Amino acid sequence: TLDGSTGRIFAGKVRTLPPEMHDEFRVFMEWADDIRGLRVRANADTPRDAKQAREFGAQGIGLCRTEHMFFAEDRLPWVRQMILNAPAAKRGRAQVQRLEAEMAAATGERRAEIGRRLEEAKERLAEPDRKYREALDAILPLQREDFRGLLKAMEGLPVTIRTLDPPLHEFLPSFEDLAIEVALLRERGGSEKQLAEKESLMRTVEELREFNPMLGHRGCRLGITFPEITEMQAQAILEAASALIQEKTRVFPEIMIPLVGDVREFRDQRAVVDRIAREVATRTGVEVPYLVGTMIEVPRAALMAEEIAGEAQFFSFGTNDLTQMTFGYSRDDAGKFLPEYIDKGILPQDPFVSLDTAGVGQLVRGAVEAGRGARPDLKVGICGEHGGDPASIDFCYRQGLDYVSCSPFRVPIARLAAAQSTLRHRTGAETETQA
Repeated sequence: TLDGSTGRIFAGKVRTLPPEMHDEFRVFMEWADDIRGLRVRANADTPRDAKQAREFGAQGIGLCRTEHMFFAEDRLPWVRQMILNAPAAKRGRAQVQRLEAEMAAATGERRAEIGRRLEEAKERLAEPDRKYREALDAILPLQREDFRGLLKAMEGLPVTIRTLDPPLHEFLPSFEDLAIEVALLRERGGSEKQLAEKESLMRTVEELREFNPMLGHRGCRLGITFPEITEMQAQAILEAASALIQEKTRVFPEIMIPLVGDVREFRDQRAVVDRIAREVATRTGVEVPYLVGTMIEVPRAALMAEEIAGEAQFFSFGTNDLTQMTFGYSRDDAGKFLPEYIDKGILPQDPFVSLDTAGVGQLVRGAVEAGRGARPDLKVGICGEHGGDPASIDFCYRQGLDYVSCSPFRVPIARLAAAQSTLRHRTGAETETQA
């Protein structure tokens, strides 16, 4: 057993106790809080994590990853049904709309022929569209309860909820595993129905599979392609908030659109959220005080910050992906060469641990200046792992960010680092004034 505080090693298994915040520690952290100017939020996906973060002194949720909720056993089957039927439903609706437009302009026999094709298209659309809508309807109350728990745990504090980000194939079995299952079914003489279902699933997985999923069909691109998913998530967030407001609970949801690289992408998704907000307000009679903003994780978004800030109410720098895309490094594979780079002095430190202030930092600095030039009240923070790194926190303080967000257990580190940054630069400013 290893004591992480002292480095002492004990033979065998030693009974452990959950860490506690002692009174002395609380007093010390309160001193730090009195000094620091940078707020500290936490990345949390469950009410339990949110409560833990609040106990550690978090002043809100800086990132809730909704996709983590989709992997729960009670919803993964519905998520898969949604994914498996979304492409066919989309194609079917597009075909029906095209035929309806052709029919409106056609006459005589041509009109009759298009009418027959239209009826056939509607018949083909009916089943995948029904299953797609059924899955969305099943996921909605589950998501609503998720968000209710988060918002309640953070009563009176902002909660930033990111709409669905990863590519859809991540929720499905791998193509390779399905190919093996199909081969075994054929070899062992499995039922025709079972074989047909597996083959259909394999075709959908193949259709969704991507060569470079990190830069593929994910983030806001999913919401633009399948707006019903954004509609469902926005409805769940706003209905949860509305219900809590009626219970006299103060809530401040912030809906964050991921992977935006162009203002038109953000505009498309914000329009969906705002429309759903109006519908919820009409049904409930409650106006939810929500914000809609974006993650700045694509270099182009940082370069187009002025234009995007004209539409977005807040920026949250996703510094993990921004670092990957700026360096051209894969975070999952960089461990093969980064230690050598650091040993040889090519890089001063791991850019995924401590923010690269020279390169990535230049994008952050420029985006903050341009964004606030367009919208002076723009709220700006970061939600990557850098939010718990003292050197990165110091950089964020110097750039005038409003908050950093990190994992719940790193919140005390961030609180202390933020206070140290305030003291360091306040002392420097006072010295310059005296000189």
